Amino acid sequence: MVRHHPLRATRSRAAAFVACALAATLVAAGTTPAYAAADDTERPTAPGAITVVAIDTTSVELTWAASTDNVGVVRYPVGARFEDTGAQYSTDTNSIRVTDLRPSRTYTFSVWALDAAGNSSVSNPTLRVTLPPGDEQPPGAPGQPVAYTVAATQVSLRWAHSVDNVVLDRYEVFRVGAGGALTLVREVSQYPPVNSTQISGLTPNTTYTFVVRARDEVGNLSPLSAPVTVTTLPPPPSCSVRSDVRQWPDGFVAHLAVKNTGTTAINGWTMTWRFWASQQVHGIWGAKVVDRPNNSYLRVGNTGRNAVLPPGGTVSLALVASGTQLPQEITLNGGLCVVADE
Repeated sequence: MVRHHPLRATRSRAAAFVACALAATLVAAGTTPAYAAADDTERPTAPGAITVVAIDTTSVELTWAASTDNVGVVRYPVGARFEDTGAQYSTDTNSIRVTDLRPSRTYTFSVWALDAAGNSSVSNPTLRVTLPPGDEQPPGAPGQPVAYTVAATQVSLRWAHSVDNVVLDRYEVFRVGAGGALTLVREVSQYPPVNSTQISGLTPNTTYTFVVRARDEVGNLSPLSAPVTVTTLPPPPSCSVRSDVRQWPDGFVAHLAVKNTGTTAINGWTMTWRFWASQQVHGIWGAKVVDRPNNSYLRVGNTGRNAVLPPGGTVSLALVASGTQLPQEITLNGGLCVVADE
């Protein structure tokens, strides 16, 4: 025979009443109980179309028709995108004021709804908003360009950044022609900021003048930089190479004979060849080490006694080094030498 304890039953009923009352209070206050959120798999409806309430040069206030949900919407994430960059904001109402924007930029805004269980609605239709112009000040002039690499058909330039009161959009690099005519040869985007460029397709042994101008996002133009004048190098010489190499397990000695097969004398030369970063030069004769470009090559230059290499002339040098990468892809003043027949 099972006996029901009247007091225990009364307490159980009272507890259930309190729980129901608490749940009702939470729902009335807009808070979803944890057990209800855990059982909620229904996503909110999409927010209504976004409309602009107010706008100035650096901010915009947006609103939209509220989403509906079987339990309750807890917040609205808001996305703002400009070109390839974006930010996300959040609000618990159906409006938001987004600040710290840039004048004249076009932003794309999107809104979606989340409930307490984490169910997300689909986004509403995006809205593109262009902020009014707010920048009438042009950037300062860029620094005078410096040619830090000069070859026969290309030049690398860099310059000090312009200063702008808002934000730079790009640099424009011009070639200065006869009578001061400007020809645009390169545009350098400022996302991320860059203050250098490489200009290719030039003619060997030719003098060029370049200037740089800055443009901000509104289209204000800076003054032109001071000019830089550069003369490209002569075309690379033609050459051939003979090599005699003796190897051991972790090193070698190489004798190289490089011949000027062109018709023009060479006065001052450099040579490069394959050379791994882990390799070390133990000795070199007939040349001196200049540097190791890209940690994949060794560059050497002439000594005071063999700078001139006449047509048909040959320069000889020897190298003792560690490693197993032998001299290959040998160049003379940028021209790739062919391997001579034995």
